[in-house]
Amino acid sequence: MKRNTIQKHDDEWFEKVLNGLSQQHPDAKPELNFRNPYELLIATILSAQCTDKQVNRVTPALFDAYPTPEALASAEPEDVEPYIHSCGFYHNKAKNIVMACRNIVEQFGGNVPDNREGLESLAGVGRKTANVVLSNAFGVPAIAVDTHVFRVANRIGLVNAGNVEETERQLMSNIPNDKWSIAHHWLIFHGRRVCGARKPDCGACIISELCDFNNDDKGENR
Repeated sequence: MKRNTIQKHDDEWFEKVLNGLSQQHPDAKPELNFRNPYELLIATILSAQCTDKQVNRVTPALFDAYPTPEALASAEPEDVEPYIHSCGFYHNKAKNIVMACRNIVEQFGGNVPDNREGLESLAGVGRKTANVVLSNAFGVPAIAVDTHVFRVANRIGLVNAGNVEETERQLMSNIPNDKWSIAHHWLIFHGRRVCGARKPDCGACIISELCDFNNDDKGENR
């Protein structure tokens, strides 16, 4: 569907939407369990096409066996596969997390890089994963666009974008820098709890009166 990129809403509307999301989800936070940047990086790679709950079930044993990047770098992928089998795509994920740790050890002295260029140079790490790690492990403002963020941001009208890259760009333009990271979590929680993929629960939504989907006759096409 061709999308109109002209700004539809003013600053007051964006402020009201963000305030509404903050009220609806005051507990919004990362749902992956981690204690340091290494654990968050590995958990985020494992979370691709897998629920955070399932990742949280497997990572305690994985990190007990491989508590540091050096430990995981010394493993072979087939050694790691039994720990992550239930996360799906475990062959590729095992290869990626082992290679990422080898990259960390060989190129960054065993420390997970705290910048986008360094993170995206690691095996299995794209922009979304880098944003998650930058935001939640290092406190760098960032917006990671997953399926929930893409769907909800477009439905509400925070963006009018046809792909994740443009969604991220528009969100960064439309949301104050100091709210990027928490807005990411608000949108994820909203997508999981209220604005489901198949049937959004508009009756339970605090911002329904502001939402493009709820107020546009063509909302069902978005």
